[in-house]
Amino acid sequence: MAAPDVHDLSIGTPVAALTFPHAPHSAAGTAAEYVIVPAADAAPVPDGLDLLDAATVPLNSLTADQLLARLGPARGRRLLVTGAAGGVGGYAVGLAALADWAVTALARASDTDFLTRAGAVETINSLEGAAGFDAVLDGARLNDAALRNVRDHGIYAGVFPGLEPKSERGITIASGVVVPDGHRLRDMLALTAQRRLEARRAGPVPLENAGQAYQALRDGGQRGRWVLTP
Repeated sequence: MAAPDVHDLSIGTPVAALTFPHAPHSAAGTAAEYVIVPAADAAPVPDGLDLLDAATVPLNSLTADQLLARLGPARGRRLLVTGAAGGVGGYAVGLAALADWAVTALARASDTDFLTRAGAVETINSLEGAAGFDAVLDGARLNDAALRNVRDHGIYAGVFPGLEPKSERGITIASGVVVPDGHRLRDMLALTAQRRLEARRAGPVPLENAGQAYQALRDGGQRGRWVLTP
């Protein structure tokens, strides 16, 4: 892949970037007032996009985008997204719909409006009666329960490498650790600024109270991401 053009990242340009402790060549973390990232990993925040909203975009959108890339071309194929209202799942639904997947979203009934806006052609609240999907992106880590709904010789994409179910019926098993990609992040931010992808923010939390945000993540069930602010 060609290196991204970073000529527009002059001093003072608001940017968003992904730094992920498990990605190759990444820094140790981002819970800090200042962080250094390679220019190639950063993307300018488009005019009109709130900086706190922009902060929610890199990790979830790039994770979803890179997993979808492992599923091959859409061509109207049927895709099941589990955990569809979560951080990764929400972007997976939106990006898959834009790529011409026929998306079925598994989530709570209260998330139906969001998922419909994101582009799901169908929303379901359980896997009962669901079957025959060409692919599943298993954001909820249902593993075997999700795999059973994939057709023979389909494909399963998991979000945690090493925790995927074993292949059966000729199903391809895929996963991967998200990696920074400043070029693709520009696309994600542009789609968010255009409201074609929806940024969801659970709320801001001052950096000195970061423990509250981490506890909320452990508790689960939140919609959107908590943003640590200096």
